[in-house]
Amino acid sequence: MDNRNYSKTMSTEIEESMKRIHYDSYDEWIKNFATNLDNIWKESSAGKIITIGDEVSEKEEPTAIVIGRGPSIKKKNHLELLSKSDFKGKIVCCDGALIDALKAGVTPEKFPNFYVVTIDPIAEVKKFYDDDIVDKYGSKIKGIFTVISHPSVVERARKAGIKIHWMHSLFDYNEGRKSFNYISALLVRTKNHTNGLPAIQTGGNVGTSSWFVSWKILKCSKVILIGINHGWEEDDSRETIIRHGLKHLSINIEESDHNFKKLFPKIFNPDIQKYCILDPIFQFYSTAFKEFISRAPSWVSTINATEGGSIFGERIKSSKLKDILKIYD
Repeated sequence: MDNRNYSKTMSTEIEESMKRIHYDSYDEWIKNFATNLDNIWKESSAGKIITIGDEVSEKEEPTAIVIGRGPSIKKKNHLELLSKSDFKGKIVCCDGALIDALKAGVTPEKFPNFYVVTIDPIAEVKKFYDDDIVDKYGSKIKGIFTVISHPSVVERARKAGIKIHWMHSLFDYNEGRKSFNYISALLVRTKNHTNGLPAIQTGGNVGTSSWFVSWKILKCSKVILIGINHGWEEDDSRETIIRHGLKHLSINIEESDHNFKKLFPKIFNPDIQKYCILDPIFQFYSTAFKEFISRAPSWVSTINATEGGSIFGERIKSSKLKDILKIYD
């Protein structure tokens, strides 16, 4: 097989594999939604979240910092920097980063407009809420959950005192009236939420979803990213990179294979003058996210303060977090 055909095969396999990741869980989505539905009817829409006492006096334009759990968050001590700052905007925390953020001092006591986002339908996400520090601050945290979130995760967050606000995640809307998105939206509207719930693209991950939440639901015109790497550092373990990249693929490849670099390309980020490595999953995440950013409304600005990874390009400004936080001193 020549290189062009191999590359085409890999691209097709990656795309098909990402679809399988989603659609293999289709039955689980339906079960989760059915179990959540009674609570969805009783609880708040994420579309109303900024009308519930969340107004804040910000120094400049409405701003959110999205906190992911990429490796740069620790390498650059971003949580510690943020915790010591006088940032006045909104904190939009990916669920996987919640415990570390709270332990580092990024808490709703210091940052009262504090949100956590969950989109995944799997029970394993429960561990992101299963900690005493979440119980300590939960009553002051606003949760934004997709309707297909696993009920055990929702219940654990609710037990911690987190107020749940619901939204749809878009994934099969192109199927029209046969789609789960269409049917679930109709069911939600039958009680209380007659105008429906807000719906966002997810890009397959909670980091991209949190960016959407920041401007589409929370109406922030400036969105700052930290811990959103969507890529590996050059010194990260090759074993870890390969295992993560191939866990959903049927392709077997060794690092010595001449096509390895096509499947795991090393790209140069000109904004930070560093290389990063993309595995097949991060290729999908990174490409989708950058496409979303390039097509966002003109009033939305995205600043990547991750200081690592693959998110650069059209309509993305890069900066160091410490420089951004200076304006709040």
